[in-house]
Amino acid sequence: MENKLRNLYSLQIVDNALDELEKLKGDLPSQKKEIEDSIAGMESSRNAIESTMRDAFSTREKDDDQIVELREKLERYKNQQHDVRNNREYDALTREMDHAAATITRLEKEVGILEGKGMNAKSDLAAVDVQLAELRIALGEKEVALGEISKENEQEELKYRHEREKLLARIDKGHLHAYERIRKAKKGRAIVPVKRGSCGGCFARVPPQRILEIRQNDKIHHCEHCGRIIISDEFVEATSTEA
Repeated sequence: MENKLRNLYSLQIVDNALDELEKLKGDLPSQKKEIEDSIAGMESSRNAIESTMRDAFSTREKDDDQIVELREKLERYKNQQHDVRNNREYDALTREMDHAAATITRLEKEVGILEGKGMNAKSDLAAVDVQLAELRIALGEKEVALGEISKENEQEELKYRHEREKLLARIDKGHLHAYERIRKAKKGRAIVPVKRGSCGGCFARVPPQRILEIRQNDKIHHCEHCGRIIISDEFVEATSTEA
């Protein structure tokens, strides 16, 4: 069990070092993520606007074609009026002409609405494209800044990543799961030493008898108050000396 504790604590040390390297990046990662999310959302909106524009212009063109056809048909009906043989034919032709004229009027109104809708969408699309261009420039700047910081610490980070991988191979999956869960809940500090009789994480008092048990290094102990894994000061010193 002592070796298991040592591996877990070594993992905490490595993760602490990686966290410090991450802090050097400041808010850049979160700013980059925020811009990426904005771009994704805006691209989705752009697709919707573009679809609206295309549908409006496409329907407008179909209506325009139909209006042309109806006007040609109306002109033919007018010419046919001179050749009707009786009132029944004349009335039927008049009804066809009235229907064609009404349809033309309706379609012309619809064309006007579609034209406005399409032009508004086109204007919105242009505005979104400007915003997207600005966001992509901002994203590029963040990526360059992050790249420079990452390059400065690349070798050190690779070293710690390699050490972490080696430690993960030695740690029991159950213990690793508990460690990761606590680490996530406690802002990175899953394992802390007992200092002056108190938990090094939440500073709650640890009973003397419990401290004696912790010093045995024969099982994993958790703080009764914060749930962190607690180890003795002596264990920390011994592990640091070995490192």
